[in-house]
Amino acid sequence: MAYKIDNAIVKKDMAGNLTLIDPENVFENEDAFIAVKSDDLITIQLLINSIMKNDFKSWRELGVIPETEPLKSLFVRLGYSKEDIANLLKDL
Repeated sequence: MAYKIDNAIVKKDMAGNLTLIDPENVFENEDAFIAVKSDDLITIQLLINSIMKNDFKSWRELGVIPETEPLKSLFVRLGYSKEDIANLLKDL
């Protein structure tokens, strides 16, 4: 079971004006939005899906993670291979 975070694109033009691109109208009744870089959003979705598939043993073995360490490095620390990540991406 894959988990999907509802998302849309916020586009900024040369004048600094923001436009919400939401073809599925997921956010039509929302008054506030949060902008997240697209690669970070994909990483968050992958982490959520990996948590849902994991027995949590690997997560407990991570120990303390430095705040300066990038979120993306968690996949390596959890022992995921490139093939594992590619399979997680297929679920998105």
